[in-house]
Amino acid sequence: MSVPLLSEAVTLPGTEKETAVVIFLHGLGDSGHGWADAMTGIRLPYIKYICPHAPRIPVTLNMKMTMPSWFDLIGLSPESPEDEAGIKRATENIKAIIDHEVKNGIPSNRIILGGFSQGGALSLYTALTSQQQLAGVVGLSCWLPLHKSFPQAASGSGNKDTPILQCHGEMDPMIPVQYGAMTAEKLKTIVSPQNVTFRTYPGLMHSSCPQEMSAVKEFIEKQLPRV
Repeated sequence: MSVPLLSEAVTLPGTEKETAVVIFLHGLGDSGHGWADAMTGIRLPYIKYICPHAPRIPVTLNMKMTMPSWFDLIGLSPESPEDEAGIKRATENIKAIIDHEVKNGIPSNRIILGGFSQGGALSLYTALTSQQQLAGVVGLSCWLPLHKSFPQAASGSGNKDTPILQCHGEMDPMIPVQYGAMTAEKLKTIVSPQNVTFRTYPGLMHSSCPQEMSAVKEFIEKQLPRV
């Protein structure tokens, strides 16, 4: 099976036998390279890291300019209209990467799916609508797409007991931390509430920081221990 996103993705192979995978999705207008660099700083030797690039599409929010985007964005408030077809199409593309890794011998419960901003949003939506049980989900500075379709949209999900780490900068001007908090509360109505961890970082804007990356590393180590 050819997986278009995989052939182009930035992949950091393990330095020993790979027994787990982290798939990490970048934000709007970015590429997998920046997050591959970030993962290099926290990598574990038995894990393969896959940082795919989003396709280039016109983005309504940015005056229809063409840029890397997992799906179209019309607005950034919880009540903004959403690109439902694009979100679902992007979800299938991410599920195809997970399926590919499973076929290659890594069980889905040894795979963490994560992302930043739009990539984190897509990670949450994919995990909550996927039958494949993952080891964990990481959402940085993000929101839950199509939030009004939940909890019904998660009825067949294999991830109701999967730990979710959500992190957000308290000074985020793009996706205000309140949206992150609302997302965490919504997640607690969909999955086991004790499995949702929401951390905020004072002074942090719409980006990451060393403290946040060490929290991500800790989460990965806990959910994907060496076997």
